[in-house]
Amino acid sequence: MNSQSSAVNSSLAGSGLTGSGPGTELRRAAMYWLAQTDARLKAAGVRELREGWLRNELSLDASAPIAESANIPGRPDKPELVAPLQVKRRAMNTLEGRAALIHALAHIEFNAINLALDAVWRFPDMPAAYYSDWLQVAQEEAYHFGLLADHLVALGFQYGDFSAHNSLWELTERTAGDVLARMALVPRTMEARGLDATPAVRAKLAQAGDTAAAGILDIILRDEIGHVGIGNRWFAYLCEQRRLDPLAAYDALARQYRAPQMRPPFNIEARRAAGFSEAELKILQA
Repeated sequence: MNSQSSAVNSSLAGSGLTGSGPGTELRRAAMYWLAQTDARLKAAGVRELREGWLRNELSLDASAPIAESANIPGRPDKPELVAPLQVKRRAMNTLEGRAALIHALAHIEFNAINLALDAVWRFPDMPAAYYSDWLQVAQEEAYHFGLLADHLVALGFQYGDFSAHNSLWELTERTAGDVLARMALVPRTMEARGLDATPAVRAKLAQAGDTAAAGILDIILRDEIGHVGIGNRWFAYLCEQRRLDPLAAYDALARQYRAPQMRPPFNIEARRAAGFSEAELKILQA
């Protein structure tokens, strides 16, 4: 047993979760780790879950009805969640200011672990590749969270030391009743905004002399192109299954679920790499 497995197993008894453990069925295990409140333990558990899936140690019951846990999503007591406009802005020329920005990014990645796990357990009767894709996303988001949380420690802070907002998860909750809406509006809207924002954030950190953080953002941008691409792929699949025009369907869903307005600047190169059509990119830039 490796050290990561030992840490996961030794922490289960004190995790506050019911039952004997995550089990060996993928969707139920995804819910188990979604309900975990310890951020570090959740990230380690998700990494081990994906490794088990790749070793064919897990089964998949895509049709099973699964009752929702009362503790979704599992979160630590800190950070304190506040309205987006109440999150304090700090100057980038101070250590605390850079740490606050790294903390905000870590919180986004923590939420992204949760939304990927939610995509795995919540929506039944999808192809096996769908569940495998979103488990990959969850594992990579856990890796990103670990990189940022470790960098926070190197700066003298911890995840939870600053306040944070919850807007990413709020849209996840609003789209809980329809996998098409989830694919349209969480990866293709909220996460795609990250593709647009990352280059400017990276530049700020590099200018402030934090080359380690800039390097982490290079990794995140590379992987997030793939995550948005997964959202695009399954959105296109569902539109085809339901005989919907993707452009018209997206527009209708964005209005129905009150998705955030898309505002420039746009990272057109990254969006193109993630599979957005030229027609969509043209609309964005209009």
